Amino acid sequence: MNIHEYQAKEILRAHGVPVPPGEVATTPDEAERIAAGYGGMVVVKAQVHAGGRGKAGGVKLANDAAEAREQAEAILGMQIKELTVEKVLITPAEDIDTEAYLGIVMDRGSQSDVIMVSSEGGIDIEEVAATNPDAIQKMAVDARYGLLPHQASALAYGLYSEPKLARQAARIIAQLYDAYRAAGCTLAEINPLIATPAGEVKAIDAKMNIDDNALFRIPDVEAMRDESAEDPAERKAREAGLSYIQLDGDVGCCVNGAGLAMATMDLVKHYGGEPANFLDIGGSSNPDKVVTAFEIITSDPNVKSILFNIFGGITRCDDVANGIVEATRRIDLKLPIAIRLTGTNEDLAVEILKENGFEAMTDMDEVVKRAVELAAGPSS
Repeated sequence: MNIHEYQAKEILRAHGVPVPPGEVATTPDEAERIAAGYGGMVVVKAQVHAGGRGKAGGVKLANDAAEAREQAEAILGMQIKELTVEKVLITPAEDIDTEAYLGIVMDRGSQSDVIMVSSEGGIDIEEVAATNPDAIQKMAVDARYGLLPHQASALAYGLYSEPKLARQAARIIAQLYDAYRAAGCTLAEINPLIATPAGEVKAIDAKMNIDDNALFRIPDVEAMRDESAEDPAERKAREAGLSYIQLDGDVGCCVNGAGLAMATMDLVKHYGGEPANFLDIGGSSNPDKVVTAFEIITSDPNVKSILFNIFGGITRCDDVANGIVEATRRIDLKLPIAIRLTGTNEDLAVEILKENGFEAMTDMDEVVKRAVELAAGPSS
């Protein structure tokens, strides 16, 4: 689950991180009122679940309340990476001497949380990572002991040589780690972490991604979910108990089991295609899930063929077949389908599909190749 910047800052404040004040506005009038309360220069920041807000024009300085109103009017309603801005954060502008980056990410490779710091913070940290990876210092945290004080200090001195700044940074690193753990994060970032000319270290931006599997134990964080800011297809999949991630390809994939889904996507690429999504219907034998999967896949205008790859264990092949038949009755489907069903009730599933004009394969390579060919069109 993604949360907005202002929500991430609320979590950081609760753990002691020095964060400037800020309030959310949904109208230009609200933005003007909030800015007037702060006085002086403010920053108007789009609140959307997308990076690159500044480059997209979603972060603007305003010299006074009237200008804050104008900037909010321009930002509210704008599209950033196909997401509509419905809220802006109004926060006092800060004097910035230096900018740094601080982040924590769950690293499945090392099976640990990894803290990353860089003295080259700001909006182009991704470019720093690509062109100068040595500028980013990393440290894996042993989950048995957590982040130790000397580790936080070592990271902080990688950011600042001046002891006054390094001590503040070490405290913030420890506080961010506590917030990361308490909120069930898979990622937490402060970018930029600034030092002011007066020698104060502050977090003026924040980003957090929350592990959905942790939400049952942190209802206050779960309550931060903003469904209006979510991709409609991903929201529909979540409500139906499906695992769905949209990608950039044109072969729509419907598979049961995460491992088989990954293998299927690998094969799609192996045979020259590009998967349009990761979609795992899980082990359920409910045909309605298949219908919902169809609706989600066909909502993506880039999809040119649909690939069903089902290995029936707990999932019954005949239920999937019934779901395919029911979905094609409900939806005016114009996309070609390649189907592989093997496992529990396979023979019955093949009969159901044949009776309704579908062909089912049993070989995984063949069905993937067929789906890639169908996506490429008649010329292939």
